[in-house]
Amino acid sequence: MTLKLLPLAFAALILPGIALAQDGAITVEPQVVTDWKSVYGQVEAKNTIAARARISGTITALDVTEGDEVKAGQEIGKITDQTLDYQIGAVDAQINALEAQLENANTELKRGQELQARGVSTSQNVDQLQTQVNVYEGQIAAQKAQRKVYEQQQEFGTVTAPIDGKVVTVPVTKDAVIMGGETIATIGGGGFFLRLSIPERHADTLHMGDTIMITDPDGKEIDGKLAKIYPEIEGGRVPADDEVPGFALRRCAASGEAADGRA
Repeated sequence: MTLKLLPLAFAALILPGIALAQDGAITVEPQVVTDWKSVYGQVEAKNTIAARARISGTITALDVTEGDEVKAGQEIGKITDQTLDYQIGAVDAQINALEAQLENANTELKRGQELQARGVSTSQNVDQLQTQVNVYEGQIAAQKAQRKVYEQQQEFGTVTAPIDGKVVTVPVTKDAVIMGGETIATIGGGGFFLRLSIPERHADTLHMGDTIMITDPDGKEIDGKLAKIYPEIEGGRVPADDEVPGFALRRCAASGEAADGRA
């Protein structure tokens, strides 16, 4: 019974197709379909520079936090090394002692010159007094130069922003003790881009200049361009940078759709 019904059922399926072919022609045209792939990325600054401490000491002032706008040269923190104050005080005391000795040496020199003029003292004695004056003057000049070195080190305690941009991270807190070279804040500047993480299987289809459609947290779609593809694979994914006009740091959770290279 089943075998008898199969031909009838097959004929019923064919007849509509035959009727359609008799009534009109079917036109088939090739269409280009873009294969979109959903990927995700994170917002990063084009230039990221660390504002570092140039001396060791205690952070006595910290004027920025994450997200703050800064200008190049703007003071963002202050580091104080109390030992520099003690060293400057010691140098000042040494200078005062040398100046007192210099004053006495000048008095002795003046007296020796007067005695030489009257024929009582010799030129050799005057020369020795003059040499002593010169020695004290040289020692005072050296101590003043050393004082300037300590003052310059104090000025190095002022931490400034290296570039215009936004503060990305502040890994320290006020009153913390740090060593020279440690990072006080990280500044991101030069604009921002979206760093995509693209599955390795799609890497061969990506090309510089491809259109990248970005969907921001508000659901708005923005067209970007694939600006850079990194020659590395991390965890089965290829990093790539997407430039978007007017891209802002607030789109910190934007997701994207990357074309297959012919978009």
